[in-house]
Amino acid sequence: MKLSFDRRQVLTMGVGAAAAAAFGLPVTPAFAKNDAEEVISKFTGGKKPADGKVKLDLPEIAENGNTVPMTVSVESPMTEQSYVTDVLVVTDENPRAGVATFHFSPASGVAEANTRIRLAATQNVIAVAKMNDGSFFTAKKLVKVTIGGCGG
Repeated sequence: MKLSFDRRQVLTMGVGAAAAAAFGLPVTPAFAKNDAEEVISKFTGGKKPADGKVKLDLPEIAENGNTVPMTVSVESPMTEQSYVTDVLVVTDENPRAGVATFHFSPASGVAEANTRIRLAATQNVIAVAKMNDGSFFTAKKLVKVTIGGCGG
């Protein structure tokens, strides 16, 4: 795929990148490769998460990728001895992999979060839970998107 830009587009991108850099914002192109594996590896410290304990509730087919309902929950007693500290949600086809990070404590009572997410296209949604003992658990679900959410 060959990209071509006219002089005005190049100038606009250059000014935008310079402004973003001046304010300390990361400068990455919109067509950057999805970094889901890297985000998960950073979250787990390189450990491989085990399957189980995490449940992702998403529709199999999303009629509109702009607003896809999602519930993520983790089986845990949520006591001082055993609880979920964080849950990371990523996608493997959105321009940016990271979707959300939820933080929990024993006071949460239950490790569950409900929200709506945006999906650019048909893709996997992956949740990784971090337990207080340093172990990690994961779940993955494929969601088919019929109308794109991220500019589609």
